[in-house]
Amino acid sequence: MAAAAPPPPPTATAELNMNLPTSYPLFTRIRLAGKPDVSAIHKMIHQMAVFERLSDQCSATEASLSATLFSNNTPFESVTVFLIEVSTTPFPSFVSHHPKFTPIHKTLNFDCPVSDPETETFKSSKTEDAIIIAGFVLFFPNYSTFLAKHGFYIEDLFVRECYRRKGLGKMLLSAVAKQAVAMGYGRVEWVVLDWNMNAIKFYEQMGANVMQEWRVCRLTGDALQGYAATSGTDDLDLI
Repeated sequence: MAAAAPPPPPTATAELNMNLPTSYPLFTRIRLAGKPDVSAIHKMIHQMAVFERLSDQCSATEASLSATLFSNNTPFESVTVFLIEVSTTPFPSFVSHHPKFTPIHKTLNFDCPVSDPETETFKSSKTEDAIIIAGFVLFFPNYSTFLAKHGFYIEDLFVRECYRRKGLGKMLLSAVAKQAVAMGYGRVEWVVLDWNMNAIKFYEQMGANVMQEWRVCRLTGDALQGYAATSGTDDLDLI
């Protein structure tokens, strides 16, 4: 019987490709918004209204936002908007900024890339294709008589759906808090919808006091016009 064929020579051990990515970096930047950003802010406001089930109450237009948000160009003294932008490549090393605020940069790392179906809609500018607006926070100064200090009131905080649960909302809140501390302000406050339990839990974990005993009172629309037309002397025994 013929001898068995010798075994094939051992194959060389495959070398590990050490160049395979272990994470996908997402570069972020928080900066002050301006009039060129009104279109993106307007779109996010409408997305927020849908999320909060209040789209029937949202009548803002790009024109009305442009006329009221950036009419006096005095950030932190009136209505102020921070945008959070994202990019898969590092941001330019230098951009002009306001003397009271330097843009905040942070790099996040994820196991998979973020899929954004609205990149064309939310490009930060015509000259920066890779930079996308992911969310915003809108706030303005208020005052506490108990503290005898100014503070900030956050009217809106919104992160677009594909960028949620990645820490961007926390970064926006942190930016407002840091600005308040830098200006010697006494507090930052906002309201939250009572059905949004995820948000309530998040705010409590960060140390915020969700004040159950307070209720928001609002006059708007016909009620505002009607009460403004009265003398204000009705039902004096109620207050």
